[in-house]
Amino acid sequence: MKVFRKHDGIWFPLIAAILWLLGASTANAADRIRVGLSSVSPINGSVWVAEEKGLFKKYGLEAEVILIGGASAAGVSSLIAGDIQFLIGGGGAVVNAVLNGADAIMIGSVVNKGIQRVMARSELKSPEDLKGKKVGVTRFGASSHMVLQMMVRQWRMTPSDIQIIQVGSSPAMMASLEKGGIDAAVLTEPTFFFAEDQGYRVLADLANMDIYYLHSMLDSTRMYLRSHRDLALRFMKAYVEGIAFFKRNRTETLEVLKKKMRTAPGQIKYLERSHALYSSGYFENAPYPSLQGVRSVLEFLAKDNPRAAHADPKTFIDGRLVKELDDSGFVAKLYQ
Repeated sequence: MKVFRKHDGIWFPLIAAILWLLGASTANAADRIRVGLSSVSPINGSVWVAEEKGLFKKYGLEAEVILIGGASAAGVSSLIAGDIQFLIGGGGAVVNAVLNGADAIMIGSVVNKGIQRVMARSELKSPEDLKGKKVGVTRFGASSHMVLQMMVRQWRMTPSDIQIIQVGSSPAMMASLEKGGIDAAVLTEPTFFFAEDQGYRVLADLANMDIYYLHSMLDSTRMYLRSHRDLALRFMKAYVEGIAFFKRNRTETLEVLKKKMRTAPGQIKYLERSHALYSSGYFENAPYPSLQGVRSVLEFLAKDNPRAAHADPKTFIDGRLVKELDDSGFVAKLYQ
């Protein structure tokens, strides 16, 4: 049997083979991305499903999904700083940022329609009864704050007619309601389901009002899309497939929601109602960002910001990734 030595030349093909394997390993490594969430809510269900069910990995992505405190405005700041590559948050914050010169863009929708409800103590029977009362929102400038101001305008009132109080998350506002710290609050699901069961009155449901609003959008930056278009398209595939999984796999989706929201057994019924709400049409199969929603936000902001009055709504959204998946039949195949 022949014994190979260094000078026999075996080291050279061996080293070449090792380098090839290392190169292949690097080429096959998943691309890392960070996805920021502006809140902990079932509205993030499609993203959590994509994370937990391996859909990001299916498309070659290693996704870190993180909660960013400070509502949507803080999320947009993280996006612009490059700390995250994609953001799930209220569209109003993106519109505000772009008006101030920031590089941010809405590339898809989570929910194009507002789902907040104003819940109040039972003795308050109409919006007019809110005059002089304390109404809770998450943060000034957040989605709940902007939605409340839109509602107030439609009620032919002004923000000065009520006391707007910055409280925190929907559960925090619910606790403040129960302790008497506020008289009403702008709540999202599943908290407003709980409030209803506790006897609080629905004074306003945004879904029943003629108000278009970008409740929660999928955001990135133009610079990132230009330099990482293939990666962004793969991210959108995982996200869109996550929507389909959310809608078509109720039991498994509820397990994901329970895990992510650390839901107690007695509260699971509220997750079930949230799942039914989003599956009924709030989550769109092809999640295009709403041009009408942008117009609505700009019209609202124009009162205090002249740049909003002259802005082109089309410059705030880029639906090309969704359109490519829609036109190719990718979306339709998920529902066959």
